[in-house]
Amino acid sequence: MINIFIPNSPGKHLDNPVENSYLAYFYSGFLRLHLLFPIKHTSSLTNLEIISTMLRRHPLHARHMHTPFPFFDTLPSLKDQDFRQQQQQLASQLTSGELAQDLTQAWDFLLSYRGSEATFNAYRREIERLLQWAWFVAQKSLRNLRRLDIETFIEFCQKPPKSWIGTKQVARFVNQNAQRIPNPEWRPFVTAISKKAHSEGQVPNINQYILSQNALQAIFSILGSFYNYLIQEEYTEVNPIALIRQKSKYLRKHQTQQVVRRLSELQWIYVIETAEKLANDDPAKHERTLFIMNALYGMYLRISELASSERWQPSMGHFHCDTHLNWWFTTVGKGNKERIVSVSDAMLAALKRYRKSLGLSPTPAPADKTPLISKIHGVGPITSTREIRHIVQHCFDEAIHRLQQDGLGEEAETLMSATVHWLRHTGISDDVKHRPREHVRDDAGHGSSAITDKYIDIELRERHASARKKQLKPE
Repeated sequence: MINIFIPNSPGKHLDNPVENSYLAYFYSGFLRLHLLFPIKHTSSLTNLEIISTMLRRHPLHARHMHTPFPFFDTLPSLKDQDFRQQQQQLASQLTSGELAQDLTQAWDFLLSYRGSEATFNAYRREIERLLQWAWFVAQKSLRNLRRLDIETFIEFCQKPPKSWIGTKQVARFVNQNAQRIPNPEWRPFVTAISKKAHSEGQVPNINQYILSQNALQAIFSILGSFYNYLIQEEYTEVNPIALIRQKSKYLRKHQTQQVVRRLSELQWIYVIETAEKLANDDPAKHERTLFIMNALYGMYLRISELASSERWQPSMGHFHCDTHLNWWFTTVGKGNKERIVSVSDAMLAALKRYRKSLGLSPTPAPADKTPLISKIHGVGPITSTREIRHIVQHCFDEAIHRLQQDGLGEEAETLMSATVHWLRHTGISDDVKHRPREHVRDDAGHGSSAITDKYIDIELRERHASARKKQLKPE
């Protein structure tokens, strides 16, 4: 249930927010206006009930809201059955339920993506921003938004109010007194700095917030899909996203092929040698690190394909040998698509080393349910992609230090910008030079060869070579 916790005090009204530190925050923005319209205490009121009741009683006051609060919790915290019960309760409570219908439609749409937590999170971010803006800024229901409204919304996202911008990623909801309550530090937009800037002691500044091109593309893609859904549900008749004809004034077109973000050959050598050194110095902790680095590079895995989730629990038994003695790894990737990845001899050797460090046989049996990436402390698999990011980042940081010690400052500086996904890009880019494109495509799980072609940089290298000796001054 999407809950906002109200301390239980039977028989009283919500007319003294300072009794609780959380309520003091909550009422400082939007819901402080609710003091004009007290509701009797209940042990728990949902976001939907409070929002709908406040806007139904005095909708024009919403424009004075200064600090937004989250509507939707994390996927594991939400229960479909609870929300259905909540909808039934609302139907009997509301006399004008247009905003409740907005939230219900949005929630039903998000639930359709509950099979992938990463996709759910991306869609939740864009849908929630639209709801915040539509209700609290435009004063409109989703069904009444038109092309000009969406254009205004996009411009709003490009330059949101400072009170809507945070300086760090925080949890939307936190636990308090066995209840899930909105986090006062959460904001719909977050300004960020590069890892290099962070390492140099710089801090994020809300005055420097920039909406990236990738973020703009996500707005068009996700909200376009959302409105197609609303049309299918007969909630609205138009898709205002599709009516924006000049998307080029927001989205930048690329005339040439974009360079794939990957590690250089020297950087990868330093990274994998660093992982090996860490594993030799502290096997109990870093044999796992070495295997993770090898798997991300050698099998083009995404970070979500290593972490355990409701839809996918990678285990040792997902490595298997066919009748020709060829080894394969089964995984589930984007779009909940299962694929098999060919396992090279070097990757098989890396698996054997990793299993040996865990006290297991060299190769797994088909029924081996041992988690592929186990926790160091405690039992069971790693379920957080964030934890895997920390493991990889530690290896990157150590490699950066070694590069700097060896006088390779430029290589160290660019490695500071690297992310986990660069390892997948690097593995694909290296292999597509000598493996058949179709084989790399299938192992990487690309939907078409055109995606794999982006990793072939021969044309760019030849183009640059032809320009290398161009003179600026005639001889």
